Amino acid sequence: MEIRVKSLKFDADQKLLDFVEKKVSKLEKFFDRLDTVDVTLTLLPEPENKNVKLQTRIPGEELMIERNAKSFEEAITDAVDLMKEKIVRAKERKFDK
Repeated sequence: MEIRVKSLKFDADQKLLDFVEKKVSKLEKFFDRLDTVDVTLTLLPEPENKNVKLQTRIPGEELMIERNAKSFEEAITDAVDLMKEKIVRAKERKFDK
């Protein structure tokens, strides 16, 4: 599985990139045919200004989760947890019929 990280309006440090890699790589446990996961990190002007968007594809479906939080780590953790649930539900709908 390939993880592509884009940071908009700032340069992400290696510590944050390693955290993203560690958390997002766990998604592969839930669906072994994930090719790529696109992670977009953005700074916003609001108080909860850290935005994370996760996008991936499973056969026949595009999955996307977007989360805002006070820290990127919190937003990434929330987004990955929600993406796990979304992958499991989509997999059950498509493949467990």
